[in-house]
Amino acid sequence: MRHAYPFSALVGQDAMKRAMILTAVDPGIGGVLVLGDRGTGKSTAVRALAALLPPIEVVAGSPTNAAAPELQADWEAPGEALHEVPTPVVDLPLGATEDRVVGALDIERALSRGEKAFEPGLLARANRGYLYIDEVNLLEDHVVDLLLDVAQSGENVIEREGLSVRHDARFVLVGSGNPEEGELRPQLLDRFGLSVEVGSPTDVEERIEVIRRRVAFEADPAAFVSKWAPEDAVIRDGILAGRRALAGVDMPDAALRDCAELCLALGSDGLRGELTLARTARALAAYSGADRIEREHLRAVAPMALGHRLRRDPLDEAGSQARVGRAVDDVLA
Repeated sequence: MRHAYPFSALVGQDAMKRAMILTAVDPGIGGVLVLGDRGTGKSTAVRALAALLPPIEVVAGSPTNAAAPELQADWEAPGEALHEVPTPVVDLPLGATEDRVVGALDIERALSRGEKAFEPGLLARANRGYLYIDEVNLLEDHVVDLLLDVAQSGENVIEREGLSVRHDARFVLVGSGNPEEGELRPQLLDRFGLSVEVGSPTDVEERIEVIRRRVAFEADPAAFVSKWAPEDAVIRDGILAGRRALAGVDMPDAALRDCAELCLALGSDGLRGELTLARTARALAAYSGADRIEREHLRAVAPMALGHRLRRDPLDEAGSQARVGRAVDDVLA
């Protein structure tokens, strides 16, 4: 049996872990963009979080992970039996074609039987799970636009070669990349709900602990996973409790005013910043067991919700995180 590295055993990278937990509490936040050095645990964290979550119930044989027979797409073979599967994590390689991503006409069936049939793509497999894109800044623009549109609507629609099909495609989009290898378009940055920056640990003891845990995991994965299972269970229980409490968390007008004033102070374009900030603060409140959004929640999530939405200021070399920090201090003093 192949074991995923325990989420709670990840050393450091608190902002990345918090962002991923909050998108698990409320997938509608819009995914996470992780920027920084290679080898900092980005892909490990995605798989670890998915493994930590409880399995999902799907119709046996459903390529879209349908939760019930009545939720299957009309092109799927009807099924009745339900069974549990792990939360899916699907990797999208840089060289993937559009047909591979969204799905295409089943050529083999068309040639052998003369029938038009749909061959599902990666988006179908990722439904109700995670879609992970490494080096997202190097992905072709048309594929990026397609992915972000589907992630926003929650539905994949394909119309080609006389074939018109659609299916649910609700997933948490996680992208990672190194800005030194290519800039991301502002439109792409804005469509991710949260963005965090990660770096290699600079503390010697922290680096030693990373090595120590990794060696222990590779030596005996089962024992290592068992050791960290109680801490993973605490995080999982917090996520599930947060999901149940999410709808009941109060969003007072004072908190919404803080969101608007903060985005105005930062010069954020559009209203996506306010919406994401409020939604992320609500997820944090639910995960923390609070019944309403407080300023402490806004302070905690503002850098990850707004840092990637700022216009570039050539006269300010402090960086987006520092600019958000200053605005938070001024507006939420």
